[in-house]
Amino acid sequence: MASKILQKPKSFYDLFERNPSPDKKIPHYCPGCGHGNAHKFIAEALDDFEIADKTVMVSPVGCSVFAYYYFDTGNIQAAHGRAPAVATGVKRAHPEGIVISYQGDGDLAAIGTAEIIHAANRGENITVFFINNAIYGMTGGQMAPTTLVNQRTTTTPRGRNPHNEGYPIKVAELISQLEAPVYVERVALFDSKSRARARTAIRKGIKNQIDNLGFSLVEILSPCPSGWKMTPVESLEWIKDTMLPQFPLGVYRDATKEVEPYFHKPLHPTAEEIKQLIDIAPGERIKFKKQEIPARYKNPEIKVAGFGGQGVLLLGAALAQAGLLEDYHVSWLPSYGPEMRGGTANCHVNIRDIEVGAPMVTNPTVLVALNRPSLEKFEDDVPEGGLIIYDTSLIDIDVKRKDVEVLPMPATEMADKLGNTRTANMITLAAYSAYTGFFSKETLYETLKSAIKHERLIDINKKAIDIGYDFGLENRKK
Repeated sequence: MASKILQKPKSFYDLFERNPSPDKKIPHYCPGCGHGNAHKFIAEALDDFEIADKTVMVSPVGCSVFAYYYFDTGNIQAAHGRAPAVATGVKRAHPEGIVISYQGDGDLAAIGTAEIIHAANRGENITVFFINNAIYGMTGGQMAPTTLVNQRTTTTPRGRNPHNEGYPIKVAELISQLEAPVYVERVALFDSKSRARARTAIRKGIKNQIDNLGFSLVEILSPCPSGWKMTPVESLEWIKDTMLPQFPLGVYRDATKEVEPYFHKPLHPTAEEIKQLIDIAPGERIKFKKQEIPARYKNPEIKVAGFGGQGVLLLGAALAQAGLLEDYHVSWLPSYGPEMRGGTANCHVNIRDIEVGAPMVTNPTVLVALNRPSLEKFEDDVPEGGLIIYDTSLIDIDVKRKDVEVLPMPATEMADKLGNTRTANMITLAAYSAYTGFFSKETLYETLKSAIKHERLIDINKKAIDIGYDFGLENRKK
């Protein structure tokens, strides 16, 4: 005689060890919360389709974040609203995997509006489960983009006024107007019939991804008794009587029988193909011999800072290019304000014997300050024994640190005498190279071919290299 065993889906952990509650056997859901139903339906589908081992759940801020307590799958936490962007990256990197974005209304329909629309418009082969409870349920019951007209929340104590807060955003209707999504449906969790329909929709959303059909979104009207200040029974009635007229249930788009399966194949272009893509002329790469460098100057983490227009970013890029020519591992990361010319600018440069793990330079072993605000801002970030190079033409204070090496130089004044103020950056580059013994003059000459766009400016910048190099040699530490 057959028997049916009722048990927790295998896609759930046996014990919820990640739950900080003392009892690891019970979930954290508030009484009457709809997340428990949604989680159960998702887990059942993962079991039935036998895909839990290749599934990644992406959950952002809000009650959605606690999905990682329960699902025995891959789990990634995303910043507020960014789950579709993160899911896109995961799916593109692992197209054979199943990627589920699990989001609430305060997340997906507010700060994450752009991400969900563009992921849907691209037809990313992911599945999105959108929990709509018309409120920010986790953070205090504030108004959400889906809050109903006249609904009271902690931020709309008199009720949502469309003339002040606008109308509720209807996500299913919005996404269904795009061409790329293959399946969009709104379901609810207020009685047995509606839950059965939700279960079916959740399974279909996942199956579409298994079949490589494209983007699926299931909007789920879910009770939030705690946020609504209702009993669990009252919250179910409220969905049925109040939410449904504003958010009608149904299939808003279903093109699953019309589209052909599409599988994103990861691109692994060869070095030659990359050169063709970015239009690099073929030819043998020029390499220069590495210099003998004192140990204290090896593997520098450099920050170059000044005003926009001083060639700050170009100086950093030239340092990185020179590093490439001498076969180092390099990175260059620019940072500048919206003003560009006259605004602040800085860049981060790593020149290393081994691969660069991260391009950000927080504590520069070499600081190149081309104006006073940059010296004042970044001087204290330099570790003990580091090097600070600063332009005395524009900086009327001295370095206050006594535990660092200092190379003051009138770079702008030297450039003025040369006849072009804008060559101060190349003078500084050469002075650093000679002072530390890092790059040969020949390497810097070759660097100019990539750094300087206009051929007519090459000669004067070569002179700048000569002047700066001589300055660096004259001031080199013995």
